[in-house]
Amino acid sequence: MKNKSKLFTIGLVTSWYSSNIGVLLLNKYLLSNYGFKYPIFLTMCHMTACSLLSYIAIAWMKMVPMQTIRSRVQFFKISALSLVFCVSVVFGNISLRFLPGEPSFHLFGFIMCIAATAARALKSVLQGILLSSEGEKLNSMNLLLYMAPIAVVFLLPATLIMEENVVGVTLALARDDIKIIWYLLFNSALAYFVNLTNFLVTKHTSALTLQVLGNAKGAVAVVVSILIFRNPVSITGMLGYTLTVFGVILYSEAKKRSK
Repeated sequence: MKNKSKLFTIGLVTSWYSSNIGVLLLNKYLLSNYGFKYPIFLTMCHMTACSLLSYIAIAWMKMVPMQTIRSRVQFFKISALSLVFCVSVVFGNISLRFLPGEPSFHLFGFIMCIAATAARALKSVLQGILLSSEGEKLNSMNLLLYMAPIAVVFLLPATLIMEENVVGVTLALARDDIKIIWYLLFNSALAYFVNLTNFLVTKHTSALTLQVLGNAKGAVAVVVSILIFRNPVSITGMLGYTLTVFGVILYSEAKKRSK
């Protein structure tokens, strides 16, 4: 049973890594190479897809039983998680506009990366509480079902205020190149899978493990990004990511010894 559980966890982490890096690279391509400079709208597309696909999976396909929100406090916790999640993703997407390659450096892009990382850490803790608290326990798919529409509510006014006429610009781009629509649809669907596997990894590991794995994922994404986008590599950047991988190894060893 232990071996099966370990293989299941490895499969979850692999799925999370693959889909996450796929979304990251496609976001990077859209925001940096393609010239689609609307990170908030892109995040809203992701959350809209998560809302629709979560409802289809739970209400229509009956993949898991639908759970209800039990209290106002639980609703506020889910809302807080949605807000923190929006901040982490939007800041991460904004950073891609200034850091077209992970090993590159831009001060504002760096600040956005740090802010996104801090928000992701807070999100992981809140997520862990909502997935494990006995009084307010929600399975991962139901949490995403309730979280995603709330995130859309937060993102819609931000998009309208900060990214004026984004719909008109997108339609104009689609008239010249229909592939932009397919990029957005595929990217949004993949984002649903990222969030689903993210919640499942949190449930089967811990918030701290998720954060450590997320940092290691950044190093893997760098290698893939360099191979695809041919980004320049600095010695300082490579030393930083080597240190990240070394930290992940130390954490893994410390966790083994604690058991």
